[in-house]
Formats: sequence, C-alpha cells, structure tokens
Amino acid sequence: MTGHAERFESLSALLGRWQTLWQPTPFYQHTPDWSNDHPALYEAAIGLSDACLARLRDEDPYASPDTVSRHPLGAYLPLGPLAELCDVATLSSEVSLPASWATHVGGRKWRQIEAFAPQVPIMPDASLVEWCAGKGHLSRTLSRLHRRSVSALEWQPALCREGQRLADRQGARVTLVEQDVMAASAAQRLNDSTQVVALHACGDLHVRLLELAAASGAGVTLAPCCYQRTGESHYRPLSAAGRSLAKRDGLDLERETLALAVQETVTAPQQVRRQRRQNSAWRLAFDLLQRQLRGVDSYLPVPSLAYGRMPSTLADFCAWAAAQKGLRLASRIDWAELEARGWQRQAEVERLEVVRQLFRRPLELWLVLDRVVMLEEAGYRVTLGTFCARQLTPRNLLIQAVPPGRQGHPAVRGVS
Repeated sequence: MTGHAERFESLSALLGRWQTLWQPTPFYQHTPDWSNDHPALYEAAIGLSDACLARLRDEDPYASPDTVSRHPLGAYLPLGPLAELCDVATLSSEVSLPASWATHVGGRKWRQIEAFAPQVPIMPDASLVEWCAGKGHLSRTLSRLHRRSVSALEWQPALCREGQRLADRQGARVTLVEQDVMAASAAQRLNDSTQVVALHACGDLHVRLLELAAASGAGVTLAPCCYQRTGESHYRPLSAAGRSLAKRDGLDLERETLALAVQETVTAPQQVRRQRRQNSAWRLAFDLLQRQLRGVDSYLPVPSLAYGRMPSTLADFCAWAAAQKGLRLASRIDWAELEARGWQRQAEVERLEVVRQLFRRPLELWLVLDRVVMLEEAGYRVTLGTFCARQLTPRNLLIQAVPPGRQGHPAVRGVS
C-alpha cells in the first residue's frame, strides 16, 4: 500500500460494497436482511461450532496470512484485500522505563503508557501539553522521560487535585490545569511550538484536539478511541476526501454504528465476559417476550443497567424491563423455556456477529485514516502505526503528525 489517501480510498470502496453485512446489528434482527443475498455465508456462520466460535472470539482475523487463509468464512468475504489494507506498521521503541515510575498507575494502563510515551517526539523549544489528562499519569512519565515541564489539561477538579498531589510527591515537573477542552478557551493552550499528546481521548474530545491543533500548527501524538462518543447522530467525516468518499460509497454512519469500531473484548476478564453473555441472553429473551406481548415483530430498546444492578433471575429482569416500557406481563410464563430460547438467540447472534466483526478493524482504520488525511490536507506530515500489541489494548493505532515547517523528530533521550 502506498500513501494514506490511497489506502483510505481503497478501504472506503470495500466498506461501501459490503456494508449490508456490517451496518445492521444482529442483536436487533431475528434473521439478517443480507441472508437472502448471501445464503451460503449465512449458513456457514450459523453452523460455526462452539469451539470454533471461542477461537474466533479472541483471534485477530488479520494477524497473519495464516489466520486469513484458515478463517471459516473466508470463502465468502474479501478477507485478503481487507487484510492488506489493515496491515499497519508497528512503531517500535527500545526505551525501557523504570518500574518505579509505575507507582499509582494500574498495571495495564502503565504498560500502555510505557509503550506510548517513547513515541512522543520533542523539539528543543516545544512545550508539552497532555489533552484530557485525568490524574496526569502520562504527563508525569513524559516529564521524566523528556526532562521538561508538561501542562496536563483536565476538566474534573478532583482529578486535577489528585494529579497535582502525585506530581508534587514524585518531583515531576507537571502542572495540572483545570480546563474543559470543549470550551473556547482551550484554543489558547495550543500554538505552533506545542506538542499535544493524548492517549485514548474519546470521540469529540480528540476531534476537538485535531481541529485546534490544525488551526494553531501544534504537533500531535494521538491514540484515538471511542468514536461513537459524539454529539452528532451521524458521522460527518473530518477530511474533505472523507466527505467525498462517504458520498461516493454510500457510507452513512449512525452513531451506534461507530461503536462497531471499538467492540472487542480481548482485555475483559472471563467473569465480565460471562456476565455480558448472560445479560445479552436475558435481553434477547425479553425481546422474544415483548414481540409477543405487543404483537409487533420489531426490537424494543430497553435501558442499560450497570454491572451489579442486574436482577438475579430472568423473571425479575423481565418484570423490570416490562415496567420500563409500560407493558403488562402474562400471569403464567414458562421462564425456563423462555430463558432457553434467549440463550438460543444468543448463540445465533454470536455467530452472526463473527461476520460483522470482520469489518471492525477496517471501519476503525477508515475512521483513523479520515483523521490522518484531515491533517495531511492541513499540510502535516503524518505517520500512522501501532504502538503496542492488540492484547494490551485493541485501540493501539497511533497518529504522529508533524506540522508544516517543523523538522523531523529527534530520538527520545536515554532514561537514567
């Protein structure tokens, strides 16, 4: 693959051509609309064994030519071209950070910071700014790594206070700044001598970063995340090329569809996965019940419940869900049979999701390339790569953007 724009164009064409498979959510449809046009694919997906499903659930389908060639649905889908388009360079670093720097940081979060921080370049006169800093864990690491001060922008006062306390205790040259990055005043934090960094800033928050950086000429090091966390009901591409391609290929992405790009559970504990599956089976059981009660064969959305608040039995959950939607349950319901049917639907949904999940990384990469091309349209020189393994975080894509007129990135100093 040559440039970012060419990759973007090719990926857009494939996503547009196959969007009837990945736009609809199997959870909402008893039988997907695409089953009539792709009957062999439908039968192959529904026929996946439990063992095969378990393997596919944790496997990166585009990890290697072998995983592509042996995928059980590969005969029905363009996995080869998608694999080529999803092949992104790995950004390596030989810098090893002291274990003592991980104090007060969670293990997985620290390993992400350890992989991300060495990718942040620094010019002699550049100022470092962290966007959406939380307690400033990344800022403290950057301050020590680059031996200079860092401004950490965070809108929650409590996190600013705790972050400042940690920085002062550890002697890191970090200043936590209470700042709503969506406010107009955030523009004053960036200029053409700023290097702004963000590790997993969500949705509109990282879009705001990119817009302000492009307007000010700031350098950018960004690992984007949670594209669906946006105030817009439909995605509006950031780049002129993206808007043109979306129109050409008929890519009208609703906010809920954007969530596909981050639906991956490789980092979730087994207990959490089991709980999610049970919650899903119960919701599908209630879906079967509500269709019968209303006499309407369509999905009825039910509010989410936080983990730990889920009722202990299917009967209690259905009573709660029915109350939320103003439905009256029948006095006699065979709950055991209904739960069995819910689990059967869950098995079907999981198998149909295998088809949809094959387009998860391509969609994520399409969204990231839209950001990359937007910066290139503003005159930036942009590098795109992965900064860590998928097992550490599936959100491992990193955008490194050098503004017009700035020289290349000097190497990170050694750590003592």
